[in-house]
Amino acid sequence: MTGIRPPGGRDDAPSAPGTPPGEPSAPGDDGARGGANRWDDGGAVAVADGDDGAAAGAGEDADAAAGRAAHRPARKVTWQKLVFTPAVLVVALVATYLWITHIHLDAIEHNSLDNGNVQLRLWQHIRLTAISTFWVLVIAIPLGIALTRRRLRPVAPAFTALANIGQATPAIGLLALLVIWLGIGARTAIIGIVAYAVLPVLSNTVAGLRAIDPTMVEAARGIGMSPPGVLTRVELPLAVPLILAGVRTALVLNVGTATLATFGGGGGLGDLITSGIVNQRMPVLILGSILTVALALFVDWLASIAEALLRPRGLGADT
Repeated sequence: MTGIRPPGGRDDAPSAPGTPPGEPSAPGDDGARGGANRWDDGGAVAVADGDDGAAAGAGEDADAAAGRAAHRPARKVTWQKLVFTPAVLVVALVATYLWITHIHLDAIEHNSLDNGNVQLRLWQHIRLTAISTFWVLVIAIPLGIALTRRRLRPVAPAFTALANIGQATPAIGLLALLVIWLGIGARTAIIGIVAYAVLPVLSNTVAGLRAIDPTMVEAARGIGMSPPGVLTRVELPLAVPLILAGVRTALVLNVGTATLATFGGGGGLGDLITSGIVNQRMPVLILGSILTVALALFVDWLASIAEALLRPRGLGADT
């Protein structure tokens, strides 16, 4: 006698886990097992996809950080630039001081170096350099701006030629002509120094303003900027690197040319140099020469720091 088969059931149907053999499995067990298997497969794929997405996101973050680091602007002034030149100058000046104080000086040398004479000549030299540089900037930069405007462009070559004459003339010859015309004094020396140093600033100002892309100027005018606004907010910021390079050159020229002020009664470190040459006193000559070189290097260092700090943001060092 055969047993009664359940509707739709089979004798050999597997039983659910935990049920005695031969008993039918509970309804929905097969669906639960199939759903669990499907969940395991789908969950594993989802977890794997999530891991891949997290890894991709981490990679994108790392790439973005690397890009920001690569595009981060370098510091304008490094500590090497701040320290190296002053350290060299301090070492040189200390060595010169120790040497000059430990050698035998005769009466003429004592007369040239004692009683605050060295400090006086150094201060006169700094004063000549500062005043002449001020007038160079006051004359050359506004004139260079004016010569790049449309109305004055035809006369720009004449002014450039005049500035070329001032620098092409030997400095000592120019100073001698000025002494004949204006007499002896610091004013004559300053005029000669200014005439000799105005060309670098003037030519660099003109070149910097002319090198600007005309489309940028037209774009600034197209958005409604006034001519003074275009000049101050577009043209001058783009021309600043060349202008600053000209100012730096003029500063160093002024320090060197100021030594010739002694022939026009202007004083300065040139007095020590000529005194050493005329009297054949090497310590006086060497001290005056070292102080002049040290002052020129120090002024050039200051100008390089100012050039780096005043360069507009976004313009590279090679602009």
